[in-house]
Amino acid sequence: MNTILTTLNAKYIHTNLALRYLKGAALPDFNPIIAEYTIKDPAFNIVSDLFQKKPDIVGFSCYIWNIEETIHVIKMLKTVCPHVKILLGGPEVSYDSHHWLRHIPEVDFIVMGEGETSFKQLLHYLHGEILLEDVPGICYLEEGKVKIHAQPQKIDLRELPSPFRFKEDLPHLSKRIQYIETSRGCPFSCQFCLSSIEVGVRYFNREKIKEDIRFLMDHGARTIKFVDRTFNISRSYAMEMFQFLIDEHKPGVVFQFEITADIMRPEVIQFLNDNAPQGLFRFEIGVQSTNDLTNTLVKRRQNFEKLKRTVTMVKEGGKIDQHLDLIAGLPEEDYASFCQTFNDVFAMRPEELQLGFLKLLRGTGLRLEAEKFGYTYVDIAPYEIFSNNVLPFDDIVRIKHAEDVLEKYWNDHRMDYTIEYLVTTVFATPFDFFQSFGTYWETKGWSRIGHQLEDLFRRLLMFLETVDGANLDIIKSLMQLDYLSAQQFQPRKLWWKERPTEEQQKAIYRALRENPAIAGEEFASFRLTERELFKHTLVIPHALDYQSFLNSKIVQRNGYLLIYFRHGQSPYFASIHFTEQTEQLALK
Repeated sequence: MNTILTTLNAKYIHTNLALRYLKGAALPDFNPIIAEYTIKDPAFNIVSDLFQKKPDIVGFSCYIWNIEETIHVIKMLKTVCPHVKILLGGPEVSYDSHHWLRHIPEVDFIVMGEGETSFKQLLHYLHGEILLEDVPGICYLEEGKVKIHAQPQKIDLRELPSPFRFKEDLPHLSKRIQYIETSRGCPFSCQFCLSSIEVGVRYFNREKIKEDIRFLMDHGARTIKFVDRTFNISRSYAMEMFQFLIDEHKPGVVFQFEITADIMRPEVIQFLNDNAPQGLFRFEIGVQSTNDLTNTLVKRRQNFEKLKRTVTMVKEGGKIDQHLDLIAGLPEEDYASFCQTFNDVFAMRPEELQLGFLKLLRGTGLRLEAEKFGYTYVDIAPYEIFSNNVLPFDDIVRIKHAEDVLEKYWNDHRMDYTIEYLVTTVFATPFDFFQSFGTYWETKGWSRIGHQLEDLFRRLLMFLETVDGANLDIIKSLMQLDYLSAQQFQPRKLWWKERPTEEQQKAIYRALRENPAIAGEEFASFRLTERELFKHTLVIPHALDYQSFLNSKIVQRNGYLLIYFRHGQSPYFASIHFTEQTEQLALK
């Protein structure tokens, strides 16, 4: 019987680790074919491809991001292949199996929870080798009634075969994100998370994991993400793996971890700051909320002061980028409280701040207690909330406005100088800036159209022109620095209108030819020819003193900014000013 293991990934660059563990567990008795698609692929195309593989059994890996699209594929596939047996597995179908069996009658079996043992035994049954009652961890309909089989014993993870050695995967290892699992389970009980359901943490064989990492790197893998729910729950294990990755990594490889920041000890961070190459590691840290009552209600143990110490130490080390997560809509966190949470976390200036919205996942404690907290939510995946008893939908919408511009203007780091000035000087708090700008963005309809980089600058300036007390001269100068700092070559077209007059430009270049040191001794050392000066430099009207800016001071002084574009290097900047007395150019 021809067996296909398939899923719809969120993006092409993703890979599904679960399918590969199932295939590894099924060997050598069975040899399933892995076929991965994306949620953007037309269902008809997916079904056509599966049909051509002539399947007898198709197992789908199901998650909140793909379940609706997967249902369409299943119904179409069953139409063109009525004989095929449809199996489902994955977190989305494991905890409310009654619903899915009745909602998708085309499904024959659901494999619940950890699937390696159950899937292999189910294949033995479908091949006529064992009785159905001997298959653990599955559910199905029998004469209209749901039948559920008890879970198998927990797998000894140390004995699982590697999911990375399949020949068909080798050509793709360098092109896609590789996910690796070194433990299963979570020690915490957060009521919004499915990981809280499994009690205890189990580890894979450390030496096998190291061999897998070596194999992935040797075959070109560039991004390796650890999917452990709390990578650093065991300090000794985390230290051993950090040391291994530092010692044996290959250039250009990045490792990403989910860590619990408030349990990471300072000596571990200091070790990473002292020994880790810059850019080798990336941390994802779930903060979710800084409201103590909220954290208590969702059974989330978190010491924010220790979390802040960790994030700050890591940031000061300058070696590791950090991605911090927030969840809007948790119990008893109203709009004002969420604003405070946002500002508490943004104060640490994480490289990325993800603003998410609570999803009432099937099987979680919060979904079971939805009525207690007055939740209304979408009853199809991903089950995002509309409101609760302290956060009306209107406030959810306002927070969503902030999310949109946070992603574009902070997480993409297109305007760090400008945003830092705005959130510290112009607006009362960082959230006030992102929310008010986000609402303006929405009222302009910009969320429904595309944008070029220059559009982002123009639109921010349009918004700031409506803000009382905003010093547009300083802001525009900071925006120019942000824009030009990212350029390797002189831009063909600038997004701002102000230019030096022809006479001013001639005077500036004449002075630079006669005395290049007016733009700094370093600029003079470049010894630019007249041709190079005109080809590779730009002079614009500017309202900041650049030397003061380098010393972290915002000093307004009208003059000009000289930019020398050096291929392969960051541009060189210098302020140039006219003195009223001599009408000569001088460097401040």
